Amino acid sequence: MATAKTAPAKKAAPAKKAPAAKRAPSAAFMKPMTISPALAAVIGATPMPRTEVTKKIWEYIKKHKLQDATNKRNINADDKLKVIFKKPQVTMFEMTKLVSAHLS
Repeated sequence: MATAKTAPAKKAAPAKKAPAAKRAPSAAFMKPMTISPALAAVIGATPMPRTEVTKKIWEYIKKHKLQDATNKRNINADDKLKVIFKKPQVTMFEMTKLVSAHLS
């Protein structure tokens, strides 16, 4: 005689969390950084936080249409960006690492 298998009992859905308070930006990200001369040629020489540096670089990339047409995650470097990236094409994830070497 075969025994009937029963499906495991469904677990109750977890209670919804109350809406979290708006996170304050980390002080480390908001601290103005000194920009190297090579990077200053692209975004300007005034000290600015890392978040602003990233925004300015993306503005430059979009203004000069440097995003790769087939793979938008790749950035084709022009003459100014080749000095920073040290190669003709980088991914957007590599870009942040390479740019951080030009901040102090």
